[in-house]
Amino acid sequence: MCGIAVSIGHIDSAVEAALERVNTAQLHRGPDAGALWRSPTMDKERGVQLAHRRLSIVDLSEAANQPMHDEETGNVLVYNGEIYGFEELRAELVALGNRFHTRSDTEVLLRAYAVWGPECVKRLRGMFVFALWDARKRVLVVARDRLGIKPLYYARVVGKKGRATLFFASELRSLLASELLERRISPAALATYGWNGFVNGDQAIVLGVFELPAAHWAEISLEGELPKPRRYWSVPVPQGPGTDDLSELRAELERAAREHLVSDVPVGVFLSGGIDSSAVSALTARAGSGKICTFTIAFDDPAFDESRYARQVSEQLGTQHREILLTEQAFGEQLEAALGCLDQPSFDAINTYFVSRAVREAGITVALAGTGGDEIFGGYKSFAEIPRGARVSRRLRGLPKGALRAFASVVTRAAMGAPGAIPPQTRWGKLEDALGCGGDLVDVYQVSYGLFSGRFLSEMLDGDVAREAVRGVVPSRREELRELVAGTTPLRAISALELTNFLEQRLLRDTDAASMAVSLEVRVPLLDHLVIEAAARLSDRRRFEPLGRKQALRDVALGGLDPAIFDRPKSGFVLPIERWARGGMLREVADTLQDARACRAIGLAPEPVSRLWKAFEAGAPGIYWSRVWSVFALLRWCAKHSVSLSGSGAGL
Repeated sequence: MCGIAVSIGHIDSAVEAALERVNTAQLHRGPDAGALWRSPTMDKERGVQLAHRRLSIVDLSEAANQPMHDEETGNVLVYNGEIYGFEELRAELVALGNRFHTRSDTEVLLRAYAVWGPECVKRLRGMFVFALWDARKRVLVVARDRLGIKPLYYARVVGKKGRATLFFASELRSLLASELLERRISPAALATYGWNGFVNGDQAIVLGVFELPAAHWAEISLEGELPKPRRYWSVPVPQGPGTDDLSELRAELERAAREHLVSDVPVGVFLSGGIDSSAVSALTARAGSGKICTFTIAFDDPAFDESRYARQVSEQLGTQHREILLTEQAFGEQLEAALGCLDQPSFDAINTYFVSRAVREAGITVALAGTGGDEIFGGYKSFAEIPRGARVSRRLRGLPKGALRAFASVVTRAAMGAPGAIPPQTRWGKLEDALGCGGDLVDVYQVSYGLFSGRFLSEMLDGDVAREAVRGVVPSRREELRELVAGTTPLRAISALELTNFLEQRLLRDTDAASMAVSLEVRVPLLDHLVIEAAARLSDRRRFEPLGRKQALRDVALGGLDPAIFDRPKSGFVLPIERWARGGMLREVADTLQDARACRAIGLAPEPVSRLWKAFEAGAPGIYWSRVWSVFALLRWCAKHSVSLSGSGAGL
């Protein structure tokens, strides 16, 4: 696990210094080694620079450091992530006459490109982004893994005389450290953030900064033009009946568990005691040659503490288990660092930061997590509620908007009582939005996850900004999601939306930023693409039913464990953040949300934001902490990074 930084196009001393700043800003991603390679200056002062920060995981020798140079081809590579099963790929390359000088997966990737070119991405299993200078073709090749587990941002800077340079980095914050970007907020990204509580789409929160989409690769010439990404994989959404046979899923999960344990540094497993983390713990305990280390976070508040379940799983699996107590005091002391780890604003992520920090301080460099089980096997309530909502809105789509609004108001009042200064921002408060979807599954999905009703969000955001997105996604992405799920069953469609939207755009992005902030590599074996493809070949009945139980995953992974451990209401890993925040940091949140100048600077209307806070403070129904926290996180992030509507001067 590492950080990469690249510049291509016009290269001069200012660009060289800027890339060094970018790479230095990623020190936390790779404290073990760092280096920068510069191509000889080519025609018209064009060239390429590749920089790297290394967190040593496989082959700890200096020979495996990057940028890595291929003496036969002249190609140079920087890479972040892990290629699972790289030993198998290496053996195939050796059979073709290739020679290796390290035990690293980096060299395997370098030689794989030499043999198969960009098509090598289809042979890779793992989480990765890479940038490779193809010396013969004189192009830079960039690629990102199928699920978007590892990030890659880019921005184009045009200097004097129209000379352009394209910059890449593993983090948006690192690109800002170049001091060449104008720190102007993106209206489209702001519109998606307001709805979702995270930026949804390739346009980052900073205007002109983009994220390479998951499952895409691109070639960039020395002109430094913007990439034209090409897709090489899609989340499988089959339309046939599927199979009830679990043997392929079992084999792929067992393989993924074995391969995700490959490391030359200590490995641990996040164990909350839920189905997903217990499945990963069980699979790795069976695959590992020694005792697996498991970690759980405990709280002194019994309403949030589920460490007893993790303890029971550990005892039955025979893992070396450690409980880490997170107190309100520790939360307060570390909160500034947790907020600082956000690479883009998000109302989530800090949970992962606290867990990652505790595990890293325990001496673990690699941690396996159960991310993906809910999305693949139907663990969320969304799998039952969204198809129901789509059916109802389809039946009512002929009603005039005024009638829908009146009907929604009557139902909301009956469920929640008379509204206060702000109507409830829950499923009842969003009923008008849901009924107005006309049965469109993508729209109903987005409404179900929206933090605010469309009506209140249009009060908080400038009208032109609010219109940049439709129910939290820009129009082009909305059509892309519709095409993805067209013609399949509702359950398969929702799984695909959870994987490509909620998981890719929020959970994985936040996990990378939060864990790498403390130099911890998090691996997610349930998101191995061959596991996802095997699950996709199951019938809906075998894969999803009974809804919420994730029975297929239980049957494959949890054999031998007492099923009573898991027969309890689903909770997920949640910090008692609202209770803690109502204590020591309540004033800070209040001051931030009631800072009219800060709100206006980023495109928020101060009066509705202030009303939101007062409604929350008064205990108004349907005004949850997550709504307040999303606005607080956005304001804090923009203030910390000097991002605003007007931006700040920069450039070459």
